[in-house]
Amino acid sequence: MPQKFRYDVEILHLLVSPAHAYFGRARDGAADVPTTDAPQAEVVAGKGIVGDRFFGKAAHMDAAVTLLAVESLEAIAAELGAAPFDPLLTRRNVVLRGAQLVPLLGQDFVLESCGSSVTLHGGRHAQPCAWMNEMLAPGAHPAMRGRGGIRCRAVSSGLLHRGPAVLVSPVPLDPAQAGEASVLRPSRLP
Repeated sequence: MPQKFRYDVEILHLLVSPAHAYFGRARDGAADVPTTDAPQAEVVAGKGIVGDRFFGKAAHMDAAVTLLAVESLEAIAAELGAAPFDPLLTRRNVVLRGAQLVPLLGQDFVLESCGSSVTLHGGRHAQPCAWMNEMLAPGAHPAMRGRGGIRCRAVSSGLLHRGPAVLVSPVPLDPAQAGEASVLRPSRLP
């Protein structure tokens, strides 16, 4: 049996929204859509989070659940000299504290909370959109590249709960690196 690594994390926010808020031109403003910071969220294998805009959408099955380390937002706010950001403005479904996420790309991992567990598969980076410059602060869009979280496929069904949780990983993680960018930015040199 492969080794498992267990990390105490905290689920700070569970964003569930039935519609997209950021589309069109940023100068037109975000759409007024209902968004819930839920105390718990139901995850369905192969479909995502019940009630969310990506739930059961064929184009998003492999990336229906988004995770973000709040440390990334804290680092970005500090770099930009901005006040702390509201993590819900990033529109990521699960905002965690204490989780280095990038090593989970390509891996099945488990989030355990309140006696329930959900297995997710880390699919790809959750790339930020240009709206971040408007919603968070000027410069937030480029600053989030490489640390905008990860998009995951729901492998098993279960409930996620806000509060203390455990992340069970097949690979070692370094929680101290949770806010670090994971990709090198392209050089401007010829």
